[in-house]
Amino acid sequence: MSQNGKRIFGTDGVRGRANLEPVTAETALKLGQAAAHVFKNAEAEARGRGKHKIVIGKDTRLSGYMLENALSAGVLSMGVDVLFIGPLPTPGVAYVTRSLRADAGIVITASHNPYDDNGIKFFRADGYKLDDNIENQIESLVFSGEIEKIRPSAEHIGRALRIDDALGRYIEYAKSSLPRALTLEGVRIVVDCANGAAYKSTPCVLRELGAEVIVYGNTPDGTNINKDCGSMHPQGLCARVREHRAHLGIAHDGDADRVLLCDETGTLIDGDDIMIIAAADMLAQGTLKEKTLVATVMSNAGVDVALKERGGRVIRTGVGDKLVIDAMLRDGFNFGGEQSGHIIFRDFATTGDGLMAALQVLRIMKERDAKLSELARCWTRFPQLVTNVRVREKKPFEQLKDVLHFVAKAEADVKKAGGRVLLRYSGTEPKARLLIEGRDLPVLEKWSKKICDSIKKQVGA
Repeated sequence: MSQNGKRIFGTDGVRGRANLEPVTAETALKLGQAAAHVFKNAEAEARGRGKHKIVIGKDTRLSGYMLENALSAGVLSMGVDVLFIGPLPTPGVAYVTRSLRADAGIVITASHNPYDDNGIKFFRADGYKLDDNIENQIESLVFSGEIEKIRPSAEHIGRALRIDDALGRYIEYAKSSLPRALTLEGVRIVVDCANGAAYKSTPCVLRELGAEVIVYGNTPDGTNINKDCGSMHPQGLCARVREHRAHLGIAHDGDADRVLLCDETGTLIDGDDIMIIAAADMLAQGTLKEKTLVATVMSNAGVDVALKERGGRVIRTGVGDKLVIDAMLRDGFNFGGEQSGHIIFRDFATTGDGLMAALQVLRIMKERDAKLSELARCWTRFPQLVTNVRVREKKPFEQLKDVLHFVAKAEADVKKAGGRVLLRYSGTEPKARLLIEGRDLPVLEKWSKKICDSIKKQVGA
């Protein structure tokens, strides 16, 4: 079901410019109504005592207040209670949804996007993101107008409660992912919270574990989320790690389901590095199920080589942590992630969790008495160029003159040395993304320029 030929749900929930469709109070109200109806009818009995309940959390964007109240009004009008938990990382909302035995969870966030965007993600009762079938049911109710005809009587309207200990629950849960005897005493860590949802949780967990913590990006004002900070702008973190002579730097995005790290030399450690470090440790411990890491097509080809050398393997999915998680659930794998910093330890979490990923790397550092730079030297990265081109429309590439011709010639050039070319449109932003990988950087630069210039001339914003 669609509206003007478009779906509300994209690759990661609903997302767009705040106060423009579909991220408006009016649509949020309807989404709240439809979601409450679907989850209420999925199970006749509520998971907890009393009425069915839906948790609502958010990041620190100004528009979060508007969407929070609109969603809440919709949910309450369908006879379902609302549990407000305030600003909390996306993985924290997923965990608290399970912890409070709620029937669903909603997080209001546009993740790594600028503050003037926002979005709405839904979680099932078990903390996993919705499958397409449930999203389609919600969309159908909204677009068909059927939801307008479903109205519980006055005495069945839901109540809204504010849960004061949600942050504390998530903090204790994150700490429990480490061995009880392990402490971070003597470790100096620089943290950049991106002025987002982790501005309290990550510094608090690290301090309670004994680390010396120097915090940046922890003064959200509603408009500074992801602005020149966090995992979208990690150069600031790297400079501060050198400045403070820290052992490690941690950078989140706005909703903290991502993490990028920085080693003690000021060198950036991305999602591929983190996955290799953790997967190698899990292989050594015998805890990596089926000896398999789930990565996306964006991960470097060196990841496959490094895992193969250790007796493991990599399977790849399309881009998006939802696709990674779907593959993990389908085949029973317990570790996966993305180069961008979505890292999923399914033994601990149901979605990407930047804090949990950082804690696991810290555990490996402590147990091996190794610097992060030493751990990161365990693999060799193929030269890789990733270029984003902002576009005014997502016209099919086959309709753009010469673009696919250039892609084919580039592929023929780099495949000789085990490289590859990947061109796609972003699922969450108006951008074309080009990845070229191979062993000869000048060749990558030549083809990247030709392909991107051609796209810019025809559909560039």
